[in-house]
Amino acid sequence: MKLVGSINFLTRYYHKYSRLMVSDTKGGSEQAQPTETEEESEEERCSVEEVALVVPETDDPTLPVMTFRTWFIGINSCFILIFLNTFFIYRTQPLFISAILMQIVALPIGRFMEAVLPDREYSVNFGRRRWSFNLNPGPFNVKEHVIITILASCGAASGGSEAYSMGAITVMKSYYKLNVNLLGALLIVLTTQLIGYGWAGMLRRYLIEPVEMWWPANLAQVSLFRALHEKEPKKEGMTRMQFFLMFLVASFAYYTFPGYLFPVLTFFSWVCWLWPKSVTAQQIGSGYHGLGLGAFSLDWAGIAAYHGSPLVTPWSSILNVAFGFVLFVYVIYPLCYWKYNTFDARKFPIFSNQLFTSTGQKYDVTKILNSQYELDTAAYAKYGNLYICPLYAMSLGSGFARVSSVFVHVALFHGSDIWKRFTCGAKKIKLDIHAKLMMTNYKPVPEWWFLIILAVSIALSLLMSVVLKEDVQLPWWGFIFASGLAWILTLPIGVIQATTNQQPGYDIIAQLMIGYLLPGKPIANLLFKIYGRTSVIHALSFLSDLKLGHYMKIPPRSMFTAQLVGTIVAGLANLGIGWWMLGSIPNICDVEALHPDSPWTCPRFRLTFDTTVVWGLIGPERLFGPKGLYRNMIWLFPIGALLPLPIWILSKIFPDKKWISLINIPLITCGFVGLPPAAPTNIASWIVMGMIFNHFVFKYRKGWWQKYNYVLSSALDAGTAFMGVLVFFALQNSGKNLKWWGTEPDHCPLASCPTAPEIVVEGCPPFK
Repeated sequence: MKLVGSINFLTRYYHKYSRLMVSDTKGGSEQAQPTETEEESEEERCSVEEVALVVPETDDPTLPVMTFRTWFIGINSCFILIFLNTFFIYRTQPLFISAILMQIVALPIGRFMEAVLPDREYSVNFGRRRWSFNLNPGPFNVKEHVIITILASCGAASGGSEAYSMGAITVMKSYYKLNVNLLGALLIVLTTQLIGYGWAGMLRRYLIEPVEMWWPANLAQVSLFRALHEKEPKKEGMTRMQFFLMFLVASFAYYTFPGYLFPVLTFFSWVCWLWPKSVTAQQIGSGYHGLGLGAFSLDWAGIAAYHGSPLVTPWSSILNVAFGFVLFVYVIYPLCYWKYNTFDARKFPIFSNQLFTSTGQKYDVTKILNSQYELDTAAYAKYGNLYICPLYAMSLGSGFARVSSVFVHVALFHGSDIWKRFTCGAKKIKLDIHAKLMMTNYKPVPEWWFLIILAVSIALSLLMSVVLKEDVQLPWWGFIFASGLAWILTLPIGVIQATTNQQPGYDIIAQLMIGYLLPGKPIANLLFKIYGRTSVIHALSFLSDLKLGHYMKIPPRSMFTAQLVGTIVAGLANLGIGWWMLGSIPNICDVEALHPDSPWTCPRFRLTFDTTVVWGLIGPERLFGPKGLYRNMIWLFPIGALLPLPIWILSKIFPDKKWISLINIPLITCGFVGLPPAAPTNIASWIVMGMIFNHFVFKYRKGWWQKYNYVLSSALDAGTAFMGVLVFFALQNSGKNLKWWGTEPDHCPLASCPTAPEIVVEGCPPFK
């Protein structure tokens, strides 16, 4: 309290002194104050420049939204994405199909239905109430298209990269051989998603209504919708639609090279070609297995793989990530590896997410398991301790700093606004034009609707933890702890994502906590992660869609209905397809029992199984405890909490220096998030691309940026996705793969070699 009081005193003194200096300079005269009309006009515009440039400030509340076309195309889009993403996630070469494909395909289907469906009224009686609808209520409009995309995105999230809940069931049935019943699986899949939906509804006033929470990724969607539906006046240059189609075709055609014909373009590691026999040179220059210095990527899928599209991420966010990336990858880590040999670094590859023995060999987790897939302590003592690549250990440590810094950063820089909304609600809060249009034209969704969904989901989850306690291993208090942790973290993580387009994860923290509380219980560790992390992912996905609906002026109650129906349909379809595959494909995911040519090896779920072994069986105590090799990483918790404080103090003392408040410690720690499996070249190429478009183009060609930047991002995403699907189905799925110099990795075979002279690894020359 004394520290805060001192800061406030210094701040008031600085402001008073500054005003006196300004007054003396101008002869004591005050600056002209804006008129009331000017202030009202300024309030109408969104204060976020990117939003003001891209999002339309008009609305037509007469447009039909929840039409037959909406439900028919939307539900089918959701089911198709669920089927494809669930089916292919079990294969050796997993495939993820994003919602943007269905967003584009939905337009011609909607126009076709507009042309062929009859224009007539139908009515249905429900007791005394009569409900009428029209199969074809006029032209297919943008609001129908938005709802269809929302429904499709439910299918993409549940069946694609965030399919944690079905992944948990797969690990339980295929790897741990547990006899999970269908009811228990259904509860796991639905409750993890619906709990997140409840969190989203409760946090709307903090993450949707404020102007500052602008969710940058949605601007690409808004630009694409405008390109597909708006008729632009004839001016010089291409329309948005022409520009989109041109780059869609170009991206589609180009991806045949990095996606199939010439994959070396994904990581162009020219340093290795100059020094083909040098381990150190290849460690430095390899794009796949090294630091990637000098390497670059010409593959949009690789550039946008881990931090999203750089074209939709604000420049200040890119700059923070770039600072953390350069500091960690090119300064701190090389010193730790080559000079100080931190954590016996030189015994292992410079870049790897594998598990190792003390002699640099790959760690075989099957040697420390008993027949019940529990830790055999005697076998573990005999086989030896588990080691990880030092870069991987430091990346995990950055996750510790990231979580604590998120709390402190949000509390310091956004705490007063959050508290004001908590105490005052929507009263005395300035509204921009978008919020005013939504409040004027549409009824809001009562919060108790979301609370009912949340209460039912929590009750069902508690019932599952009691009735199926032998299978799930997670006691009722563990579920309460996981849900409470998710509730606490959703708001601060949401604030970061809504303002920077980056989502700081906390998977490792969740597994670390439950690993200490329930050691030796891998299923409990897995489910704690599911309820603690997946509910946050779904909540943030729902909130992002709600903001998209806010920008596109979709009635809130229509959004509520679409999201709820989409979530239930996606969950049921995801479980149904996955359950059928687990029961009908012999030995699915069991690599040792499968035929060598079988495609059903489940690499994504194998990784999930390995993490349960590490965190649930071996446990964090042996890695990060007082006697663990990586115990010093725990100090990053308090360090991460302290780092935002001096930045906040300086921003208060020097409020005219706006750049100070843009320094974002959680984002700086995101500079090495996901390293590995993300490669440094992925992030370096992302930074360069973001710098070109969101700094130079935004600054010097703002008109072009306003019209085309987000459209270009959508075109690159869509073209790459379409060609990726085509290549997979037509060629890779049939085993028609090319083999030549250009299809091999980055030609840096020595990058994975250790540099300790006493370590001997097959395929690596003795290091001198």
